[in-house]
Amino acid sequence: MEPVTHGITLDAVARFVDIATDALSSAREEIDALNVYPVPDGDTGTNMFLTVSAARDELRAARAADPGLALETGMALLARAALMGARGNSGVILSQMLRGYVTHLAAAGVEDRRARTIAAAMAAATDASYAAVGVPVEGTILTVARAASDAALAVAELPGARARDVFTAAAAAARTALARTPEQLPVLAQAGVVDAGGRGLTVVLDAVETTATGRRPMPWTTPIGTHLIPVAAPAVPGDDLTEDGPGYEVMYLLDVGAEVEDERIGELRRTLAGLGDSLVVVGGDGLWNVHVHVDDVGSAIEAGITAGRPHRIRVTHFAEQVAAARQRTSDRTGRRVVAVAAGPGLAELFESAGAVVVEGGPGQRPSTGQLLEAITGCGAAEVVVLPNDSDTVRAAEIAARTAEAEHDISVEVISTQAQVQGLAAISVHEPGRAFDADVREMTATARHARHGAVTVAARRAITMAGPCEPGDALGVVAGDFAVVGTDLEVVADEVLERLLAGGGELVTIVSGEGGVELAAAVAAHVEERHPHVDVAVHDGGQPRYPLLVSVE
Repeated sequence: MEPVTHGITLDAVARFVDIATDALSSAREEIDALNVYPVPDGDTGTNMFLTVSAARDELRAARAADPGLALETGMALLARAALMGARGNSGVILSQMLRGYVTHLAAAGVEDRRARTIAAAMAAATDASYAAVGVPVEGTILTVARAASDAALAVAELPGARARDVFTAAAAAARTALARTPEQLPVLAQAGVVDAGGRGLTVVLDAVETTATGRRPMPWTTPIGTHLIPVAAPAVPGDDLTEDGPGYEVMYLLDVGAEVEDERIGELRRTLAGLGDSLVVVGGDGLWNVHVHVDDVGSAIEAGITAGRPHRIRVTHFAEQVAAARQRTSDRTGRRVVAVAAGPGLAELFESAGAVVVEGGPGQRPSTGQLLEAITGCGAAEVVVLPNDSDTVRAAEIAARTAEAEHDISVEVISTQAQVQGLAAISVHEPGRAFDADVREMTATARHARHGAVTVAARRAITMAGPCEPGDALGVVAGDFAVVGTDLEVVADEVLERLLAGGGELVTIVSGEGGVELAAAVAAHVEERHPHVDVAVHDGGQPRYPLLVSVE
């Protein structure tokens, strides 16, 4: 990755969010295993990942709708999306840090990218996170944040300091502070772990440093002289799982009129502080995110009703959550691939490669529920999803996030846009590899597979290749109509020639309904014109498309 050298841009912000989301996804299980405080429910890494990924999804959607989106608008949207998508104690605190950072930069003017401005924004984020917590506890994510912002402020005062120097110093100080958290919080020392939320914050700060400098951080290792190892929660019970501790986590978004929010939020904090602990109330400008651990769920929600309009209310019973996590851990093993297949022959190809198949294709695309059922029903702890259709990718991503949040399954969606890309991806699937390595290899292979198709026009239309009449042969290249003709074989040959123009070693041809002879003729054409290229022909049985092709 090339470092960012021209200050903060929306491209750089988007790149940071992508890197942070991917990094939290990779570290999620490790962070979950560290989770013993304040509640050993094993979901801190998952919650922080979901918080940041919600912000990433909103920013992506906004930029797709408005390619000229302003930096100020994009950063404000990012902060609001993180607030609305925040999960759990650490996720809510992280969302407030993002809000505090963005708010300070907006006040200074985002065009001001000096080291001192960046460091001050990081300090503002730390102050905001402390202010949001009912009773701040040292040895947690708050301590790590303070160490990072203090280091940022110190470096910013040095002659010639740059923003990238600030980010590097903050990330290094966070790692040092994280290693010391067991000295500050006895429950961590007893369990032999560092703080889970603090570890998640180091992952985010490492992502900031990577975005600013292009350098990948060194893998996290326990400092020499300590004996900290991750343990599966709940190895040591936290206060909230004792007989005297609260039994429920209550979270909700709260709409409050801006003209009365200072008074009402202050009263809400006082009321909730008297009901339980682990209180975090973050937000502003009429929208707040409330998190508290209580025994009396009804009173916690009634306090929100008194203050404003609570919505998206989530209540978690800790004992049930921990029991479910244990059950999931014991029951789920291994890795599976879930693939959407557009025809019976394609289904057999995916199944022969070990995939769980969901029927799909034009006119019968699977729902989010069907994909979620396949993901949760396959019994695997790790799942790779191949949507194999551009219109199914979003449904697959929603199903994946739901499975991760509600069923504690590690899920990755490879954005395969065509059936043949999915076949290419599953051909290199190797369950024996590390999960991330397997996903990277499958993703790279799918992306390198240039794909096309042949179909028949059903009505008069204007395409990118010109007008067509009902019954015309249409050639598709990379999802766009590129050839219009009257002969399917001629059009198919033209599609393949275009795909092979960039070189290739393997051509895969998948025949659809009524396309077996066409596939044989096109295969013969490739073998004659390109004798150095291997050709594989399969009967896919898909409707509407007599031929699907790819070049690798």
